[in-house]
Amino acid sequence: MPPDKQLIESALLVVRWQRGDRDAFAEIVKLWERSLFFYLRRLAPTEADAWELLQETWLKLLRSLHKLRDPRTLPAYLYTTARHATISRFRVRPPEVESFPEQLADDRSSDDNAAFENAEQVHRALDQLPIHQREILSLFFLDDLTLEELSTLLEIPVGTVKSRLHYAKAALRAILLKGASYVG
Repeated sequence: MPPDKQLIESALLVVRWQRGDRDAFAEIVKLWERSLFFYLRRLAPTEADAWELLQETWLKLLRSLHKLRDPRTLPAYLYTTARHATISRFRVRPPEVESFPEQLADDRSSDDNAAFENAEQVHRALDQLPIHQREILSLFFLDDLTLEELSTLLEIPVGTVKSRLHYAKAALRAILLKGASYVG
């Protein structure tokens, strides 16, 4: 389903729920379960943890959906709720100051591009990143959130989003390049 259509359908389902249509919640779950599960799976260490976090997210939504003032904000609310559940469960906090070797910042080579082409290798590399880096890369590249949407979701300024995204890409690149050096 195109993203715009999904957002419109989500907003309509929220309004239906708020007006007393109890079937609307099941439709919200059906509409968002897959993408929300994939998001949680990238953050959680196991599939079982991701399923538990998803259930926790649905319970929180069920308890608070009637309070949602702007139905168009449902996606951000879902991701924020899932994110908070994950952080609470694993008690992970992103560091205030991140430091990585500067030479990694903009190194680009044909080997770098080749490393990124292997999806399995990228997935393994993502698993090695700290949760805050894995999360920002996943939200930006896989869920196509804008910098502004990331800022709202992560509750940080846009400049910090840019910085975290930059360092997360550099860290991922370093892991991929390290792995590629062992292959050849």
